[in-house]
Amino acid sequence: MIEQSEFARRRRELMSVIGEGGIAVVPAAPERPRNRDAFYPYRQDSDFHYLSGFDEPEAVLVLIPGRAHGEYILFNRERDPDREIWDGPRAGQQGACRDYGADDAFPIDDIDEILPGLLEGTDRVFHTMGVDPEFDHRVIGWVSQVRQKARAGVRAPGEFVSLEHWLHEMRLIKSAAEINVMRRAAQVSAEAHRQAMRICRPGLYEYEIEAEFQAAFRRHNGWPAYTPIVGGGRNACILHYIENKARLRDGDLLLIDAGAELDCYAADITRTFPVNGRFSAEQRAVYEVVLAAQQAAIDATGPGRSWNAGHEAATRVLCEGIAELGLLQGSAEDIEARGDYKRFFMHRTGHWLGMDVHDVGDYKIDGQWRELEPGMVLTVEPGLYIAGDQPDVDERWWNIGVRIEDDVLITRDGCEVLTADAPKRVADIEALMAQG
Repeated sequence: MIEQSEFARRRRELMSVIGEGGIAVVPAAPERPRNRDAFYPYRQDSDFHYLSGFDEPEAVLVLIPGRAHGEYILFNRERDPDREIWDGPRAGQQGACRDYGADDAFPIDDIDEILPGLLEGTDRVFHTMGVDPEFDHRVIGWVSQVRQKARAGVRAPGEFVSLEHWLHEMRLIKSAAEINVMRRAAQVSAEAHRQAMRICRPGLYEYEIEAEFQAAFRRHNGWPAYTPIVGGGRNACILHYIENKARLRDGDLLLIDAGAELDCYAADITRTFPVNGRFSAEQRAVYEVVLAAQQAAIDATGPGRSWNAGHEAATRVLCEGIAELGLLQGSAEDIEARGDYKRFFMHRTGHWLGMDVHDVGDYKIDGQWRELEPGMVLTVEPGLYIAGDQPDVDERWWNIGVRIEDDVLITRDGCEVLTADAPKRVADIEALMAQG
């Protein structure tokens, strides 16, 4: 759980960037309909939550550095006893100030009358355009109202500044509190992967395995951080397979990509293991190549290292494995130079991780891969996917899809694998599955 003092610190840090004369406007995520009269479980916009911890819809956060009557303003829903009978309690304006640290709070229905006045006398509007075009139009309309008063001596903002660059750079470096939440999410996710290995057997359906993850996450008041991938056999070679409805067959591998979200922070783990509990010789050979590639990438990950160093290290090992297994002709160097390996490894080795599974933050600075810094969290996830029906590939390799993914925290001295509790050595997987 993130304390309110942490949210206040984040707002102060952002306001130091905005400076006097600036104003930041951040909308909450809308509720999203699933079908008629039913909505998806509400999930707050990550930027909005990062600055407030406020998890109700129909809200707008405003920061005005130097404002005499309070720098942090929240527009949110009023208390409504009738609606609260149906939908649950609301913070209201009193709760927004008392529980969430707002200096001032106003009903969201009054925003069109109040926000233009807050814009008066400011020079720059910090707002992330393009996420919600309807809200963008409202922001532009509020600024236009102020500009119409120019002849009366009212100063209107003359510049729009993208908020996302500054805010997302802040989000990229995790605090101790954030790391603690992410560590818990990783532990919950790792236990779910262990349970999947324990119960897996031929004849089950992919969705029965998926159900174990849903149960494990909800037991800890978490949700899936993304739609789980539970793919057996050929489905393991489909990178974003989410149908999860096929029957698991004896002799196939099962690839599971699933992670929990706790308090708006995600884990992201992939494990691959045999449905019947024992790797075949071919499955083990491919698996060991991917595992070695992942370890090479982790070894290349640490403070001061290039973001791309891990990908380069993993790709090199994968190409060596592809050549040794005879999946492609030529030397490892030739396979890598020609890019032929992309036939079996078509994605990059990782991504930022945080409040979003594919979290925010630039991967390059001035055209160069950025250096890793303590507090960054990323995934390391090489793979090999050998789909069937490839006449130039020996049939014994067909439908072997392997990905191994862990969440890695950059520390002062190197890195920490947050998801190490999920088994990935062949012997450890087979031993756990033998327990049943």
